[in-house]
Amino acid sequence: MIVDCAIYRNGVRTEGPADFSDALDEARASGDAFLWIGLHEPTPKEFELVTSEFGLHPLAVEDALHAHQRPKLELYEDSVFVVLKTLYYIEETSAVETGELMVFVGDSFIVTVRHGAANPLSDVRKRLEKKAEMLRYGPGAVLYAVCDAVVDTYLSVASELETDLQEMESRVFSAHRENDAERIYLLKREVLEFRRAAQPLTDPIRKLATTEVMFVPEETQPFFRDVADHLVRVNEQVDSFDRLLSDVLSANLAQVGVRQNEDMRKISAWAAIAAVPTMIAGVYGMNFDHMPELRQAWGYPAVLIVMLCACVGIHRLFRRNGWL
Repeated sequence: MIVDCAIYRNGVRTEGPADFSDALDEARASGDAFLWIGLHEPTPKEFELVTSEFGLHPLAVEDALHAHQRPKLELYEDSVFVVLKTLYYIEETSAVETGELMVFVGDSFIVTVRHGAANPLSDVRKRLEKKAEMLRYGPGAVLYAVCDAVVDTYLSVASELETDLQEMESRVFSAHRENDAERIYLLKREVLEFRRAAQPLTDPIRKLATTEVMFVPEETQPFFRDVADHLVRVNEQVDSFDRLLSDVLSANLAQVGVRQNEDMRKISAWAAIAAVPTMIAGVYGMNFDHMPELRQAWGYPAVLIVMLCACVGIHRLFRRNGWL
């Protein structure tokens, strides 16, 4: 559906004609205006009108409708097509939900197509409408603001993941005896999802920050360089998260192995203690007629005392060696 549609003339929002074609003609005729249309999960029929009016490339239109694209920057004859992955952190499950944001930039127009619930652009539009000096740069300013908002969301999601990772690290090295391998692996998958969104975006942002791209004014390059710096920091954080999670997983598996060895030592120690009375009882259970102490009145208690002393002695020996 169409979320919002407006003409921005000299950095100020004005309500244009309801028809896209008339609105675009008005923006182009003005010379200092552009049209910004925001769409959320449009159907093919809804997007067909936008496609015909703005002359969007069919390959880009197909990508925008079906989503599931990697972050990228495509240059066509009459437009620039940018794909960004959006992220949303779910507090209840500590999961990272992804969405997609497609941006078409052309002569006096910009079209944003959003898939998923993450990163609505209404706040971006409101912030930009308070900065007329930025909007004077045209559609390139909107593209910068969208990229900046997406990368700022990456920073906040990275902060949440860092908190989860610190909690997991503390849990692994605590005294509890549960195996956290599954939880670590799930957190590692969330970091991988984050990496798939952030790392491929590096090249498109760097191109916008350092080279001339049609319909994007050269004056906006410093703003894109700022976004690129933030993105580099995010990617460094994600790489460190992945390495730390691998180390934590290895430490968790090592601790599980150590605990299993400790359990086996204890089991072996108790088995050794139990073996002494078992051996003595087995000897006297052979039922031979001529065995010492069988006819003595003190034989039975003496054997019990020997068993008890042997078990106590072995138990103290194992405790001194740390097996019990």
